Amino acid sequence: MATADRQHTAQILDSYYDTVLGLLEKSRYDQATEARLYTLASSLAQTIGWHRFDHDHHTAAGHYWSAALHAAHQVGGRDRGAGILSDLAYQNIWLGQAGTAIDVLDHALSRTQDPTARSLLHLRKARALAMNGDARACRRDLDAAEHALNTATTAPPAWCSWMSPADLAVDSGRCLIDLGETGPALQQITQGVALLTTARDKTRAVFLSYEAESLLWQGEIDHSAALASEALVLAQRIGASRCIRQISDLAHGYEPHLKVQGVEQFLSIVRAAA
Repeated sequence: MATADRQHTAQILDSYYDTVLGLLEKSRYDQATEARLYTLASSLAQTIGWHRFDHDHHTAAGHYWSAALHAAHQVGGRDRGAGILSDLAYQNIWLGQAGTAIDVLDHALSRTQDPTARSLLHLRKARALAMNGDARACRRDLDAAEHALNTATTAPPAWCSWMSPADLAVDSGRCLIDLGETGPALQQITQGVALLTTARDKTRAVFLSYEAESLLWQGEIDHSAALASEALVLAQRIGASRCIRQISDLAHGYEPHLKVQGVEQFLSIVRAAA
């Protein structure tokens, strides 16, 4: 489904998940059916966790991801478990809990050998390290992420099938912003946004906000405001409140530049979204 339509599936997914849990708790089944039910429960809980996360319901998101991890463990799903740990770590990063994210990602890296999966895990660890100001370790994990992605020759697990050079470029740029290197960051982010497919609108909104922030730091206020407005309108259209809040948080940086073209338009969209 298109990103904008996925928000309308939340109630259906909740119902499916309750049904699967009911079958696991109250029904009789053979071993193969049990494995299918636990795998389905894990997949549903992981997806529902993302719905909750996108709407800033972080406690609920963590609850569903923990349930997804437990269900994956029941069937020995190490790769799936690594993916769920990656989601939990991403939430930690989003909430500014870099140290916790690093610990979770180290555990996740011990659970999978798939190159694409390891690329994503190293990339997220690099972001957490950048948040902590550890430039040397951050670059080490960025190099590991790039190497792993370049050596991937087989189909990755479903949970990271979307991982691409666009993600590597933009998140590398985000790391550079955290390390204070806004010039190279802008180059990486702009390159990555250009590579992103139109099907990934939620990711595009987040990436555009990174690009807007980098341009703001570079002093290109009008271009930055235009991208921030585009990102905010996109986030509103897909109903991702965490993205709306992330972009809106940039508003204070534009307040000294009210006379610059596009700034007042962006701030008016922020006020309307409040």
